[in-house]
Amino acid sequence: MKPRLSPKPASHAGAPAAAQGRDQDSDQDWDQIIERHLDRLRVERGLSNNSVQAYTRDLREFQQHCRDHQVEPEVLQARTISGYLEAMGRRGMSVASQRRHLASIRGLAREMVEQKIVEHDPAAAVKLRPHPRALPRTLGRRDLEMLLDAIDTKILRGKRDRAMLELAYGCGLRVSELVGLRAGQVNIAERIVVVLGKGGKERIVPIGSAAVRALKSYLAARETEPRKKTRPAPALFTSRLGRAMTRQGFFKALKGWTLTEPRLAWVSPHTLRHCFATHLLEGGADLRAVQEMLGHSDISTTQIYTHLSKSHLRKVYRKFHPRAARAEMSEDS
Repeated sequence: MKPRLSPKPASHAGAPAAAQGRDQDSDQDWDQIIERHLDRLRVERGLSNNSVQAYTRDLREFQQHCRDHQVEPEVLQARTISGYLEAMGRRGMSVASQRRHLASIRGLAREMVEQKIVEHDPAAAVKLRPHPRALPRTLGRRDLEMLLDAIDTKILRGKRDRAMLELAYGCGLRVSELVGLRAGQVNIAERIVVVLGKGGKERIVPIGSAAVRALKSYLAARETEPRKKTRPAPALFTSRLGRAMTRQGFFKALKGWTLTEPRLAWVSPHTLRHCFATHLLEGGADLRAVQEMLGHSDISTTQIYTHLSKSHLRKVYRKFHPRAARAEMSEDS
């Protein structure tokens, strides 16, 4: 258990030095507490490096705010957290980003209670105003085909990118899951891919015929490519230097192919995951099945796509139902 710090005596002559000493001690205490919390996230919760890095950024920003306001860990209160979020709002940060920061702070605060650093959870009473969740932007099936057809599959890089896009769209993979795939995770004969998602959770997702064809074409072409002097990476998708593809590398490759069609310039790698979920639900897929394939721990995260599919159903109804156009007419007409 971490001992509680006693206040340091200060004289008038040495007040600035004492205040500086308190700031340094407080900052060091925050360092220890945050590092211990991040280690716990890595080990006990098994979070990915990307997730831990996101938590680190959030908590270090909060630490700086506490240091600027001379708030030591053992005197942390709700008003400090509220003031931090209000400052973020004044800087123009969205409510969604504020909510993410608050979630990071809440995890830290709960651990501070467990470690007896504070008696009561200072984050429990902090609330943010509700905000409408933005619907993800997706591609129509025709635009998606246009994007896939824009890739030059006569070259190895094009075969790789086509296989990556087909797998991202066909399996609903996160970008980190896609670039992190190893050959052993894909079973082409059984048409399944074993995905390692957030927190190291494993799930099995079917692979469609289009993705299988693209994968076979890419792997066959890679086998005939002259070997690089560098040691080959165990990754399924590699760069021209033989190294594992990165998130940034895939984003750059995708943007390169969208240059041929300005209407697709906004597309990001995550758009393909949105399309996967939306098109499945529009086709009548069960919400729970989509949740499992996406790897969502909470079905409320998946339910956002039902709003998109309902919009699709309304369009279908208005277009094809013979009496849809008369829905707003009065009974007397």
